[in-house]
Amino acid sequence: MQIFVNTPFNEALRHTLRQAFPAGHQLLFKVELPEDEHRDAFRRADVILGNPPAAWFTEAPAQLKFWQLESAGFDGYKHLHLPNVTICNLADYFSVPCAETIVAGILAFYRGLEELTLLKTEKRWVGSPIRYRLGLLTGKRVVILGAGSIGQTVKKMLSGFDCRLQMVARSHPDATIHTPEALLAILPQIDLVINCLPGAAKGFFTADMINAMPPNAVFANIGRGSTVDEPALIKALQERRLAGAVLDVTEVEPLPSSHPFWSISNVILTQHTGGGQANEQEGKVVIFADNFRRFTEGQPPHNQINLQKGY
Repeated sequence: MQIFVNTPFNEALRHTLRQAFPAGHQLLFKVELPEDEHRDAFRRADVILGNPPAAWFTEAPAQLKFWQLESAGFDGYKHLHLPNVTICNLADYFSVPCAETIVAGILAFYRGLEELTLLKTEKRWVGSPIRYRLGLLTGKRVVILGAGSIGQTVKKMLSGFDCRLQMVARSHPDATIHTPEALLAILPQIDLVINCLPGAAKGFFTADMINAMPPNAVFANIGRGSTVDEPALIKALQERRLAGAVLDVTEVEPLPSSHPFWSISNVILTQHTGGGQANEQEGKVVIFADNFRRFTEGQPPHNQINLQKGY
């Protein structure tokens, strides 16, 4: 089989991948090919690793059998129709780093760490006045939007802070809230909303929901920027009708320099780094090798998805 690797692995990881595949499989790494050969290598692939440009699929490989995405999200590919291709994402792989990022951001917000970091750059000691306006995560009333792997990991972490937790999902057994109407009804009593929804839930968190949150509430997003009414969120933050926001994702990325989120003081931005870790690329190699083996041996690969259904 011909395997097209779109992911820009370093030389050591390319060597590891080559060692993992027996004779008869040809690995073509995009980073090793001249630019004018990229599309041709893609068109001849039986197997793809990584996230090629969606536009390339206007000439999708007719013989394509297996595609391993290097991401959890796949919004840009939902329009594709590849009925005979087994497609997998990395849903579970990013759960822990994403959960740690959003919990760290929330703690930074409540404990004033961003303000204290800025004071350090100014070499200015403020001390006591800051103490008396810091908040606590412990005991907060929290709603987690989405009961997938990231939401479940966030829930597990927050249980250690004795948070009163509820989850929102259409049918997941761990969810206690199953409809937008039920969510809207409880939001006035919630301290913290953590959005873990995928792109398929576009526009789920509406302006009415944002406006239903109390003034002391915080909105955090580790899902997708498109799942929240961003103009309504900006307006609520600017008018101080929300205490603040912790955002790993935004609707437009990279965030334009003119965007209001840069200048709203009660917003913490983590620049879509949530899924990252030092050994992220090594893990992708291991997962791909294992999933491809399972696929060729007739076993179900991990994290198989349906592009049209969005999960």
